[in-house]
Amino acid sequence: MLTTKKIGVLMGGHSSEREVSLRTAEAILKALREKGYEAVLIEADATVAERVRAEGIGVAFLAVHGKFGEDGCLQGLLEILGIPYTGSGVLASALGMDKIASRMLFLQAGLRVPPYRILTRGAVRPSHPFAYPVVVKPSREGSSVGVSIVRDPAALSAALDQAFTYDRRILVEQYIAGREIHVGILGDAALGAMEILPTGEFYDYRSKYEPGGSRHLFPAPLEPSLYARALETGLQAHRALGCRGYSRVDLLLDTAGQDYVLEVNTLPGMTDVSLLPEMARGRGIPFPDLVERILAEALREDTT
Repeated sequence: MLTTKKIGVLMGGHSSEREVSLRTAEAILKALREKGYEAVLIEADATVAERVRAEGIGVAFLAVHGKFGEDGCLQGLLEILGIPYTGSGVLASALGMDKIASRMLFLQAGLRVPPYRILTRGAVRPSHPFAYPVVVKPSREGSSVGVSIVRDPAALSAALDQAFTYDRRILVEQYIAGREIHVGILGDAALGAMEILPTGEFYDYRSKYEPGGSRHLFPAPLEPSLYARALETGLQAHRALGCRGYSRVDLLLDTAGQDYVLEVNTLPGMTDVSLLPEMARGRGIPFPDLVERILAEALREDTT
């Protein structure tokens, strides 16, 4: 065992991804107990600091997704409490959650992102320079919540209104037809690249979480040079935000073979059917071993 400290699996919270978080937490708790660790579930609500202290938690395994859990808020609280935790630190978590801020850093690192414009709630909505279709998405949401592909100008206003219900700043970006490629990162190395074939229009919430919503091809059936470049792009995006521990980087590969970074998920889904665990299994790493390796990364970062 890596530690005898009691592990708190922090879950739930108030984001739109709460249900996914609960499933992630149950899978992680089971894996930790299989490995012999003392672990308990803790709801990441307004009482989380008191519950962490009352339970005598020595390490936090973060099974939260979305706002107030994946965006640096919970990480900052744990820093104040002096409790080591899994995943990226405060700044990298905040950057990963904010598509506008992260894209600026991707561009600085020499990575491609889809051309986009930023709109702010309540401001005049300028026309965008992109031909239809376009993609509309909130800046700070995960799991494709609030995302629309707009093919008809008449549908744009409704898509903007929907995105603005989730965030005060949203993106309108050029639609890029291409292949959905996801790169898993563990430690500071790439696990591999997976291609996603959604049954719907794109890899939306239903495709991610409903049975039969998508097919997963691992390793992604790419030419060796494209595969190697996808791994390198994933690592560069992970490092551009200062991420640590693990992450999943979402890319688009267009018909000319150019890759575009969409986002870095600093706390990707960790159920036994999520993408990162599926990649790990493809590399011969069972789910409980993956969980333990993520825990090891957190303990390595611990200076308390």
